[in-house]
Amino acid sequence: MTDPRTKRTQTVAAAAKAKSQAKSEAVEKAIRTLVKRGEPITFQAVQREAHVSHAFLYNHPDLRGRIERLRAQARPAAPAPPADEQSTLVLALTGQITRLKQQRREEVQALRDALEQAHGENLDLRRELARRGVDITPTQAHVIGPC
Repeated sequence: MTDPRTKRTQTVAAAAKAKSQAKSEAVEKAIRTLVKRGEPITFQAVQREAHVSHAFLYNHPDLRGRIERLRAQARPAAPAPPADEQSTLVLALTGQITRLKQQRREEVQALRDALEQAHGENLDLRRELARRGVDITPTQAHVIGPC
């Protein structure tokens, strides 16, 4: 005689297997439909057509492999740029990055100089207030620390 708990476990496992099988069949049908329509085979297109999740497609290696193969077949390989063109592009981008870095360093230095000047002016003003006898207590003054 089987234990009721074991029977429930077997029933749930069988139902899950049947559900997975039905989803796999829906995916196969979706792929055939997309091919007939001449639409590109992508994970998103198959997911939408079969009403399954991305996780389901990615977690089933056979389905995932098939979709990846069909997707690769549909995409023409992009021609690699000639070596000279590629070198020129790399040099141009490297030069652009170097200029942007230098510009950033100059902007940061200008901001630091302005901040230093503002701190100096603040100190001069506080000294002038102290010389005039105005008492600035910490509750009145708002001290901003270094950045």
